[in-house]
Amino acid sequence: MRPMEQRTILVTGATDGLGRALAADLAERGATVLLHGRDDERGRATMAEIRARVPEARLHWYRADLASLAEVRELAAAVAAAHGGLDTLVNNAGIGATVPGGPARQESADGHELRFAVNYLSGYLLTRLLLPVLKAAAPAMIVNVSSLGQSPIDFDDVMLLKGYSGGRAYTQSKLAQIMFTVDLAEELAGTGVTANALHPATYMPTKMVTAAPLSELREGVEATSRLVTDPELDEVSGRFYDGLRPARALEQAYDPEARARLRALSRELTGC
Repeated sequence: MRPMEQRTILVTGATDGLGRALAADLAERGATVLLHGRDDERGRATMAEIRARVPEARLHWYRADLASLAEVRELAAAVAAAHGGLDTLVNNAGIGATVPGGPARQESADGHELRFAVNYLSGYLLTRLLLPVLKAAAPAMIVNVSSLGQSPIDFDDVMLLKGYSGGRAYTQSKLAQIMFTVDLAEELAGTGVTANALHPATYMPTKMVTAAPLSELREGVEATSRLVTDPELDEVSGRFYDGLRPARALEQAYDPEARARLRALSRELTGC
């Protein structure tokens, strides 16, 4: 692992909650941090807040709505063109079970179920498009911010046209992230690029969480930052963590046939 001063890290969903706090933590450690969000005003406010805390912070802002695969492609192209030294991708952006828009089923700009699109497909596509940069910058890493809340994927109704619930939509998207992580680790073995996923903390005080907080934001930052910065994890790949502890996802995450079906579907839906 390089010294933090030589690291370039992209954090998606960096204008709120865990992503915002994580970006500040990584900037304070000396990394160049690329902040992503979908609102320029919030992006400017986030950068100003981090610079007030870390005056020498090296920050770059990228706007993209991850509910649009076209904007994900634009984001990847802009990052790749400007930051050939990108060595870390933190796929943190996501939406919860009930927000935005309440409990009704919603669709992305591409016609996909919204939580599956934003929480999983956007990260899948962004990762795929940035893999050449990450490989060239190896040692490099991919960290997928997932959840202990997981539901098996029904491949006969992935878009949840029947029996929709926001909770089910959210939890299947989070299992999909972990399945992708396991796949990536196998694919990238020997390349110097690792992939891991984690549940950062339970019910942190963020806008995604509507229940009473059970964890402090700093717990999620500590757990996520550890996957990015701990040299003892340099060669660890394909793991799922519950905070700081190794954990095990639902069994479907380790089913090669299910992962192959998800992989084929993801390629079809993203064209990547």
